[in-house]
Amino acid sequence: MSHFGSYEDRVKDFDWSIAEKELEYNDGDVINIGWYCTDRICQMGKGEKTALLWEGFGGTEKKFTFNDIRIASNTIGSFLRELGVKNEDRVCLFMDRIPELYLGFLGVLKIGAVAQPLFSAFGDESLFVRLDNAQTTAIITTRKHVSKVRKIVEKMPYLKHIIIVDYDGKKPLRDREVAFSLEEATPVEEFECFPTTAESPSVLHYTSGTTGQPKGVKHVHYSLISQYLTAKWVLDLHDDDIYWCTADPGWVTGTSYGIIGVWSLGVTQCVLDSGFSADAWYKFIDKHRVTVWYSAPTAIRSLMKAGAEIVKNNDLSSLRHLASVGEPLNAEAVVWSQEVLGKPFHDTYWQTETGSMMLVNFPGMKVKPGSMGRPFPGITAVVLDPESLEPIKEPGRPGLIGFKPGWPAMMRTYWNNEETYKSKFANGWYLPGDRSSIDTDGYFWFTGRDDDVINTGGHLVSPFEVESALLEHEAVAESAVVAKPDEVNMEVVKAFVTLKPGVEATPELELKIMNFIRKKLSSIAMPQEIEYMAQLPKTRSGKIMRRVLQAKEWGEEIGDTSTLEDDE
Repeated sequence: MSHFGSYEDRVKDFDWSIAEKELEYNDGDVINIGWYCTDRICQMGKGEKTALLWEGFGGTEKKFTFNDIRIASNTIGSFLRELGVKNEDRVCLFMDRIPELYLGFLGVLKIGAVAQPLFSAFGDESLFVRLDNAQTTAIITTRKHVSKVRKIVEKMPYLKHIIIVDYDGKKPLRDREVAFSLEEATPVEEFECFPTTAESPSVLHYTSGTTGQPKGVKHVHYSLISQYLTAKWVLDLHDDDIYWCTADPGWVTGTSYGIIGVWSLGVTQCVLDSGFSADAWYKFIDKHRVTVWYSAPTAIRSLMKAGAEIVKNNDLSSLRHLASVGEPLNAEAVVWSQEVLGKPFHDTYWQTETGSMMLVNFPGMKVKPGSMGRPFPGITAVVLDPESLEPIKEPGRPGLIGFKPGWPAMMRTYWNNEETYKSKFANGWYLPGDRSSIDTDGYFWFTGRDDDVINTGGHLVSPFEVESALLEHEAVAESAVVAKPDEVNMEVVKAFVTLKPGVEATPELELKIMNFIRKKLSSIAMPQEIEYMAQLPKTRSGKIMRRVLQAKEWGEEIGDTSTLEDDE
């Protein structure tokens, strides 16, 4: 049981001021996330405590204390300030998961500038669209990725500084390029943070919508209030924990809970900057004695695929609490982790726009495999009738998820796109664009994206539900389900699957899988066609790009595929 009491106790007299009091923040005070994650922790006497244990390709290791990250973020902030970067200027962080990414993020915030982290695997076109939208002033990058910036620099007169953090002097720097080395720079001990307040902009995260250009989600420094408390209560972070968040800071999880939540609590975290392999991940947990692990369903399913035997080669007894985010967590994955790791993964539901966790499974709360859990205290969550946008009273009936606006980490707008921002609110609710039902215990059950739900002959089918069922078939490794046009039913279910090694794709197998689903769910949910694929299209964060398959079926334009993993 967590040391934070029961869910019911937490909800009863909840107020966000709980976090404000713990952080010693009063309305109207200066609030700077960079300062809270470093200077404040040092002032609390934890300066010599390890903040970051970093491991890169080939086993290179680096270790930073809270005092180290305080000085490093001061040094980076000071360097940016000397270049002429001002408060509210956008500074892009475009690098792999190296220490400079984490320390640079804090340095940017300390000078009141807006951190714009972008996933390092983006190609130049994806990079340009996002830098152009934000009119970014400076970009911090590495030799490995600077070539992408060079390809587009002529189109970006507003981009004044290209900072290379690992410049080796071998090739001359080009126009607007400047070298910076954390090791060689004079450490800046004392630094005056810019006096940002609650509504000062902090982070600009780009999200790929189902339609149109990526949208820049603008967050503010007050988001710290939500991120601090959700990290403390839901991830159950204690002072002696070793925490591992597997998300890249190019995505919101990697900043809200891979930088802000963990360090504002003064907790040690470790980062692994190398590709995914089940063995390497388990070794990493064993080696660093990781206690709290925040990961994603795609990774969990990949671990499941690698089998239970490999787990036994490592000692994972240090793990105390497991949580998941990014897409719905299949019931099967929860059952698997309970069986193989001895603990269930606790699903959390939120998105770039919400900035912090919204629906959660608290430690000690009964985990219902396949459920997203219940609203975090202080969050009013309902399921709305799609027509009237009024809350649905009866349990089990699906509708649109709605949140009452006003929690601290809620986005403040889409950058230069107030119109689309306003369209996310209706009838007094923020609409994240997902469908769910609520059971009699108040647990939310995901049924699909609002725009992904398949309407077959007037019956609504959740692609996620069919995908989860497909994964339970012994031959199926991965699955994606979309609507396929049909003369009679308007839409029918079509499944794309990859098979487990050694399984042969045959028409007989197709029939077997169809019948498996018919028996498991219903004849409505049964795929009318199964297409075998060598691999499914995925984003670089590992989400299956259902819309790419959907567009193929309907003969439509595929749209922005900049986050696809094979795209270069």
